[in-house]
Amino acid sequence: MSPDTMTHRKIETTAEDEIRAAVDSWVKAVVARDIEGIMSHYAPDVVSFDAIVALQFKGREAYRKHWEACLSMCEGEMAFEVHELAVAAERDVAFCHYLVTCGATKEDGEKQVGWMRATVCYRSIGERWLIVHEHFSAPFDMESGKALLDLVP
Repeated sequence: MSPDTMTHRKIETTAEDEIRAAVDSWVKAVVARDIEGIMSHYAPDVVSFDAIVALQFKGREAYRKHWEACLSMCEGEMAFEVHELAVAAERDVAFCHYLVTCGATKEDGEKQVGWMRATVCYRSIGERWLIVHEHFSAPFDMESGKALLDLVP
């Protein structure tokens, strides 16, 4: 293996590790309902295709308002778990995709969670990896138009 290939491979491994750590930090902020922590992971010009409410959100402030509304809809303990995380990372661009269960546990102990899909694109900006594009979706039934949140991998 040439020195250039070894250096390139080390950069990929480090970038992948950094993205995995960023995803983990973001999930912890979501579970803690830490809006500042959540939003610290997004670039100012983020574009998000979230699964609910709007076709798209442009910019961190618009997406922040959406996050605040989503967090207020989930009563009780927050449930948010990433499954099957796959990461591809290069020097300053990375993307990942995963399945996620999200929802909350109601005061009576009943869990209200559903499965979603996510694709997230990162850029290395300054000293940090920031989310520049995020896409959450749920499969849906073509006949009824209803989301299928209870499917499992």
